[in-house]
Amino acid sequence: MPRRIISKMADGHKVFSVEFFPPKTEEGARQILRTANALKAYQPDFVSITYGAGGSSRERTIEYGELLRDLFNFEVMPHLTCVGHSKDELAAILERFQKSNFHNIMTLRGDPPKGQDSFEPHPDGLAYASDLVAFIKERFPSFCLGVGGYPEKHPEAPDMETDLANLKIKVDAGADFITTQLFFRNALYHDFVKSCRERGIEIPVLPGIMAAMSFDQVQRFCNFCGSSVPRELLGKLELVKDDASASEAVGVDWAFQQIRELLDHGAPGVHLYILNRSKAAVELIERLRDAKAL
Repeated sequence: MPRRIISKMADGHKVFSVEFFPPKTEEGARQILRTANALKAYQPDFVSITYGAGGSSRERTIEYGELLRDLFNFEVMPHLTCVGHSKDELAAILERFQKSNFHNIMTLRGDPPKGQDSFEPHPDGLAYASDLVAFIKERFPSFCLGVGGYPEKHPEAPDMETDLANLKIKVDAGADFITTQLFFRNALYHDFVKSCRERGIEIPVLPGIMAAMSFDQVQRFCNFCGSSVPRELLGKLELVKDDASASEAVGVDWAFQQIRELLDHGAPGVHLYILNRSKAAVELIERLRDAKAL
């Protein structure tokens, strides 16, 4: 079984992956382990684990990444950001990743720490995700590197053209694949991939999907990340907003239809944003496998 994610995408294999975040409480710790245990039987091609602003969850990212690997035999892709780190500190973290037997890294600039309105690089650090990609490729070339892509543009980019130009810089620096921010309309993904190809970006673009679990959740989450919500989906969720089970059914069905169409039209797989919960993810995977889409 290949360890590098880009190798898993070879020969038309449709990858399936999920994203975890490091827990902050004892109950959160139990939750991530319960979720990982529920997903183990479905053998995701890899799992990612996020990295807090300013390295606030750095140790938990590594600790839970190692647990996900050792207890559940997952191929783990830790996130790494530039925020708050000097180049020497980044090199030390990368050495730790290497010793922890991680083979893949999600390479991001990162959001400003809480309380700051804009990103400020460390005086001896890196300013952009493209700088981090180049830094890793120069010093730790064996890592397979993912980068973020934004079908509706990065919230800080002035326009889509600028955002795509920045993505091309990341790819030229050595990125191996792109994982997108979540989206709820597949036309956004297809247009994004087309725009990438027109600019000479030929690496795989893995779509990121989240099942909308409630009317309030989807509005709150998308206000934070800049993704738009179709009126049809909002309307369906609003009709059942007082029924948690019915809301979840709406979100899972929408995500299922999205993923099936994406896979049918050439997407290299799907990356699920699961918020450390397994129920919707398990239902999605089972429905996709029943439909022979995965």
